[in-house]
Amino acid sequence: MEGIYKTLPQHTCTWLQGRVTLYKYQGFWNAQNFPKKAILAQSYEAQPRDVLLCSCPKTGTTWLKALAFAIVTRKKLDEVGNSPLLTTLPHDCVPFLENHLEKIKENHSNFPILGTHLPYSSLPKSVIDSNCKIVYIYRNIKDVIVSYYHYIRELMKLSVEEAPFEEAFDEFCQGISSFGPYWEHILEYWKASQERPEVFLFMKYEDLKKDPTGNVKRLAEFLGHPFSIEEEKAGMVENIIQLCSFDTLSNLEVNKSGKYQADEHFALEHRLFFRKATDGDWENYFTEEMKDKIDKLIDEKMSATGLILK
Repeated sequence: MEGIYKTLPQHTCTWLQGRVTLYKYQGFWNAQNFPKKAILAQSYEAQPRDVLLCSCPKTGTTWLKALAFAIVTRKKLDEVGNSPLLTTLPHDCVPFLENHLEKIKENHSNFPILGTHLPYSSLPKSVIDSNCKIVYIYRNIKDVIVSYYHYIRELMKLSVEEAPFEEAFDEFCQGISSFGPYWEHILEYWKASQERPEVFLFMKYEDLKKDPTGNVKRLAEFLGHPFSIEEEKAGMVENIIQLCSFDTLSNLEVNKSGKYQADEHFALEHRLFFRKATDGDWENYFTEEMKDKIDKLIDEKMSATGLILK
């Protein structure tokens, strides 16, 4: 396995002072340990009842996981106030396929929902063969760039002055980011959804913020756990939205002080998953030239999809 890295295209990120080198594997950039994780993930035996929550980093993954978990587990709780989300990071409630394969296999019979950043082409063959459901969340590319920039910068413990945003922007536009190119990640899932629309639900981060009630009900329906009239009248939908809100989750002690064990070698602070969760933060960082450049790029790459990323 170690020998594979010598054959892969490599890129050392200048904006991170050369501390991070990404490797291009099966068309996507990622950290050195990713090919091993992607290969191991192929051993996962998906079942038709499974649901995969798929995304590129910094597009609403944590929020989607929290919502899906709260929806599916709501009937096992006396009230939303007892939810494990109050004491457990959403990524531990809904583990990543590529990070915690053994944990997923052990608990699979109890909770068949899992998350992944894997590109569609890297998903286990069993996922496609089983026709299990796939929820894909995407987000305005400008806010993704800003969120990704701060996430990686803080992960590397670099100040804004030490990590120039302009250089990070240029690399992202070249497609060089974790699980990038971002547009290719979306395109793979979008093309698959055109072939098998019955097993896909596409959700846009901004739409979820604009109409949380309608979109949470749509998600619950797709997951096979629709809200009853009685639940809606009792305020269950609103309770789940409040429980999974940025204000609630970011202020929980577990999300301010804990550490997430991504694998046996790598842990990161929970707080890094909760920065701002706002729309339009990109306007504080982009020059007019940057805006025009990324708009032109997205028009070129995504115009055929009808998806709005600008």
